[in-house]
Amino acid sequence: MYGVTTMERKRAKNRLLHILKIAPVLKAIFLSSDPIETKREKIRAFLADMLWATFDDDPTIPPLEWVLTRDAIGVFKSILSKRSERLSQFSFLNYVNDLLNDNDLGDLPNPSPDFLAEFEHVLRGVMGKTGIYAEKIPAFAKYKGKKAANLRSADLSRLARTIDQFIDRYLSGLDEDVIERRKINQSRILDYFSASASDWDDWRWQTKHIIRNADTLSELIELPDEEYKAVKLARENRIPFGITPYYLSLMDPRPSEFDRAVRRQVIPTPGYVEKMMVLKNCEDCSMDFMLERDTSPIEGITRRYPKIAILKPILTCPQICVYCQRNWEIEDVYSLSAVQSKKSLEKAIAWIANTPELSEILITGGDPLLFSDERVESLLASLSQIKHLERIRIGTRIPVTLPQRITENLIRSISRFHEPGKRELLIVTHFESAYEITPQSMEAVQRFRRQGMEVYNQLVYTFYNSRKFEAVFLRNKLRSIGVAPYYTFNTKGKEETDDYRVPIARLLQEQKEEARLYPGTVRTDEIVFNIPGLGKNYLKAAQHHDLISILPDGRRVYEFHPWEKKMFLVNTYVYTDVSIYNYLKKLKAAGETISDYRTIWYYY
Repeated sequence: MYGVTTMERKRAKNRLLHILKIAPVLKAIFLSSDPIETKREKIRAFLADMLWATFDDDPTIPPLEWVLTRDAIGVFKSILSKRSERLSQFSFLNYVNDLLNDNDLGDLPNPSPDFLAEFEHVLRGVMGKTGIYAEKIPAFAKYKGKKAANLRSADLSRLARTIDQFIDRYLSGLDEDVIERRKINQSRILDYFSASASDWDDWRWQTKHIIRNADTLSELIELPDEEYKAVKLARENRIPFGITPYYLSLMDPRPSEFDRAVRRQVIPTPGYVEKMMVLKNCEDCSMDFMLERDTSPIEGITRRYPKIAILKPILTCPQICVYCQRNWEIEDVYSLSAVQSKKSLEKAIAWIANTPELSEILITGGDPLLFSDERVESLLASLSQIKHLERIRIGTRIPVTLPQRITENLIRSISRFHEPGKRELLIVTHFESAYEITPQSMEAVQRFRRQGMEVYNQLVYTFYNSRKFEAVFLRNKLRSIGVAPYYTFNTKGKEETDDYRVPIARLLQEQKEEARLYPGTVRTDEIVFNIPGLGKNYLKAAQHHDLISILPDGRRVYEFHPWEKKMFLVNTYVYTDVSIYNYLKKLKAAGETISDYRTIWYYY
């Protein structure tokens, strides 16, 4: 039971009444004595009239504002449907009605500031009062020909300068002063381990000296108390943790605004560790968020699509991403017991050979490039003998975490299986921040590129790399070193990663506003949500998902439609997002100007 005081209830009601001034007709409907189903029908009729007005060129709605009105009306109609109430297990209509008419809320809490903010912005959208557009039409729209072109060009230059004000806040690991600082970091780490520069360049030395505990880490970088405790608690409870000396050198000696995405990649938050402890000790809980057990026809294989399957010959990495999709399978960092047995691997490859419908294989895990050169070559040789395989991908973060591993010998072992016109071999890696791009990682990438192999990037969009134009800055730098942006993933909706998650609206805002302002070569990736058991959902395609409710704590509830929905009957997936209001509060605490993100509410 939630505690609901009379004073809190009164304040919430007054706030709702104030918000409803935006839409007087809705206010009158809610405050009437009509039965709830009559109110539902009257609100639907009002929304239908508003929608008709937007298509009937209503002069009271400013240009382009009608697009936001149309979208907001669609969202409100969806939230009102009984189907949405059943799927979300919450009635938005009943909740607001009960609050306004002093009815018993039962076990439900008072509306949070998050809920009230969502309600206000939905109504502003419905009524064409978002206020996000300038009142004046641009000057160039009044002219034609060269004068219009020159005025528009001047506007575009002003816009570009505004973009640069954001971009200039970020650093890449290719900046000369950053390179110099990291040389100092490298020397400090080598001194600690009594090692030499030649040791540093040896990938086996790097894996042998993976930093695995809070005490060692705190001697090499400044570690805030909560991070020290989180790492210590993680190790005590067998939660994978480890950092290569190389990757540690990318962190500033003291936490800074530049290295926060790097630190958060591997240093867990207290919330993450505490939740992981609960899940690990819960017999009825599953951390297999993507339901890989249900899509694995044989050990070591995952298949969610008709033409491609995943092969997992190893389930460990030189360091583990905190939000790793397979943290339920990974026992520890650089664990020798994480290798698939020879017999099991042979069976998996035989299964691939006996499944001629497959044309592509993604080798991942874990990180397959932790294998010796000989073992990598042997695996690729076995797969290359399967005639129906046209493409082999290697999923690896080693160019980012351990570029020393990308030796000329390894490249020779891999590149001989890349045969243009017959079989493509490509690399999919995972840069999270431009601060991770270094001369060493660039050389690792270029070694693949010089052999004709493409290198793609999959970015996981987290709170720690979601500031304005931060992802754009990364994509631009990736292109400069030969990496093509491929996917931007919504952080998995796993309970333990709540500290990392970003509202879906922010991904849409980033791609449709920030990425759109850069050339197409830089914004070639897709923003996707991975549906458990089914696969990728393209977030930019509105027909693939619906906003079906807003909960009292302000979290949006979405229904996702699988990619194959028009081919055969498949269940949809209901997902509860993180709060936009809370996300903006966190951004403000991190030093961001919240007005820069004001359009986020109108992305659904």
